[in-house]
Amino acid sequence: MKDTKILLAEDDSNLGNLLMNYLKAKEYETLLFENGVVALDAFKSGNFGLCILDIMMPEMDGLTLAKEIRETDPNIPIIFLTAKNQKEDILEGFKYGGDDYITKPFSMEELLYRIEAILRRSNTAPAKKKEESYDIGGYTFDPLKQILYHKNTSTKLTTKESELLDLLCIHRNEILERNYALKTIWIDDNYFNARSMDVYITRLRKYLRKDPAVKILNIHGRGYKLLC
Repeated sequence: MKDTKILLAEDDSNLGNLLMNYLKAKEYETLLFENGVVALDAFKSGNFGLCILDIMMPEMDGLTLAKEIRETDPNIPIIFLTAKNQKEDILEGFKYGGDDYITKPFSMEELLYRIEAILRRSNTAPAKKKEESYDIGGYTFDPLKQILYHKNTSTKLTTKESELLDLLCIHRNEILERNYALKTIWIDDNYFNARSMDVYITRLRKYLRKDPAVKILNIHGRGYKLLC
């Protein structure tokens, strides 16, 4: 994981340089960009394995940057840095494709832990799913490629969307316990991760709505059930 190249977008030069130098000391190649437009140009021409994006930036904010990055690479892990602590702002970050968030001020050790946890999940997930395929009503899901097929169309899923759909398929027609899914995919079953999972469930329902026989049910107090 130490060979992962990190894109860091932070308009506060003091904080940005502090983070960059810390991550370099931990053997992560890290490039710093002080606005979203420059960061996006660098992303398109670089070979990055993880992005750390400040939400409030000039010229292009972190949410818009994340959306643009997702159009180029739907699977790259994204961590948001934010001075905001409102639940709605954090959920907005997840809607734009964030995998995690960290609220300023924060410790360097916490950021490092989150980076390593995300990379660990990203690096181990494909090995568990190698060569597997699921038929979900009129859909076919390839978790290795993270693609959902329906007739002549295909949808590329993000890593978390794919991991969550994989768990639902493994437990199809059974209850997928909420805490189990959170600890398996997000490691921590805290409030914000739980709300993030709700966002991803909503996305999966949208992808699967072309077949009315396929449903993801909320099981009150328990979790979710994929019916197909």
